Amino acid sequence: MKRLNQTSKIKEIAIKYIKRNSKEFILTSLIFIIGLFIGVMFINNCSEDKSNLILEYINRFSDEFKRIEQIDKRTLFVNSIKSNIILTIALWFAGTTIIGMPVVLGIILYRGFCLGTTISAISMAWGIKKGLLFCFTTLFLKNIFFIPAIVTMGVSSIKMYKSVISDRRKENIKIQIISHTIISLIMLIILVFSSFLENTISIDLLNVFIIN
Repeated sequence: MKRLNQTSKIKEIAIKYIKRNSKEFILTSLIFIIGLFIGVMFINNCSEDKSNLILEYINRFSDEFKRIEQIDKRTLFVNSIKSNIILTIALWFAGTTIIGMPVVLGIILYRGFCLGTTISAISMAWGIKKGLLFCFTTLFLKNIFFIPAIVTMGVSSIKMYKSVISDRRKENIKIQIISHTIISLIMLIILVFSSFLENTISIDLLNVFIIN
């Protein structure tokens, strides 16, 4: 019962936070979607030479992946965590400075762009049916946690920016930094979990897709 009550409280807090910052969530989500769309369009409008290079790279990756007898999941997991820690620190640091707001939005746009290029490139190399199926079963598992986490950090940054601009008292700035830090740490935990999914289930699924 206690766990159920705690879970319901967490859900209630999350829902209230989203409702209070609905405009910020819409803005950051739109920026991510724009980045995703730009990434897809970038790959789809590549010249024939660049398209061939992309196909060659993906095919070479597939061949090398098939030759690997045992994947070092531990190393991949550690590298993924390091990458997410760097991402969190970058978003946190940029979010604590007024001039860093464009950096925060730029990072979110770039991550959307990266996902868009990945989906489009894989669909180009493996065909739309297999490519989209692969993206849904592998990339979806990670990004179902990854995307909300970076969007939430973006919202936290915007919220802090607005609060500091309207009230520049040291007490308010201190409170906003603490709040932004706590949210960033919670999102880092979620990103670590996304790394766990990526390096367990997603890699096994990748192995199935490449072999077949």
